[in-house]
Amino acid sequence: MTRFLRINRAVAGSIAVVGIALAGAVPGVALAAGRTPPAVTAGVAAARVTSSAYVPAKRTLEYGMHGSDVRALQQRLARLTYYPGAADGQFGSSTLEAVWAFQEVQGLSADGVVGAHTAHVLVSPRAPQSRYPRGGALRVEVNLGLRVLLLYRNNKLALVSHVSSGGGYYYCSDGSCSYAITPTGHFTTTRFMPGWVTVPLGQMYNPVFFIGTAYAIHGDTDVPLQPVSHGCVRIPMDIAAFFHTLVKAPGTPVYIYN
Repeated sequence: MTRFLRINRAVAGSIAVVGIALAGAVPGVALAAGRTPPAVTAGVAAARVTSSAYVPAKRTLEYGMHGSDVRALQQRLARLTYYPGAADGQFGSSTLEAVWAFQEVQGLSADGVVGAHTAHVLVSPRAPQSRYPRGGALRVEVNLGLRVLLLYRNNKLALVSHVSSGGGYYYCSDGSCSYAITPTGHFTTTRFMPGWVTVPLGQMYNPVFFIGTAYAIHGDTDVPLQPVSHGCVRIPMDIAAFFHTLVKAPGTPVYIYN
């Protein structure tokens, strides 16, 4: 959950359209508007993944840069089931968030910069480890410690996303007070609500709820490295544009753990 944001609805709508368009351009995430969720390219299957096809850039890559080496980075991240946006050679926010997620999974410092060490690990990365391999062929796992969400379809890793969860602070709303903590445990998706949804603590974008209509996995314009939400699981806006098409609501198991 997020505090109330004054966002122009037309702008928000265009963000969603762009996000969906980009999703269709990236290997591993294909969308069919108005249809049932499509099959997603199988993700990482082995304990470690090697690829001689990926050649690390000769320079350090970071936000704002562009070039063929950025495009190669985007293609590599997409093949590993991260979501860097369109492979357009532009190191924008989608690519930055994908790099964060990759670094978080690999146990690297999540600075969003692809220096020599991150580039080396991209050649032979460690696959994300499922905590609940028998938790359902279609399932969502949220690792609060690593700050990542793992989506499995047909027991194959289909998507890895950076997340921001409960910030742990004390807050009061409508006469009641609580700590901003994301609940851990085994849950099930209950409902999907499209667009911007207003709740007592603010707004959510395309929320997929997993506890009533209180806690959700949802998009937000602010998904920093630090846990900052009231308790929901925030995902980047571009991923929120299509995330709901890859799960069932109700009925998809959601595992949240530290």
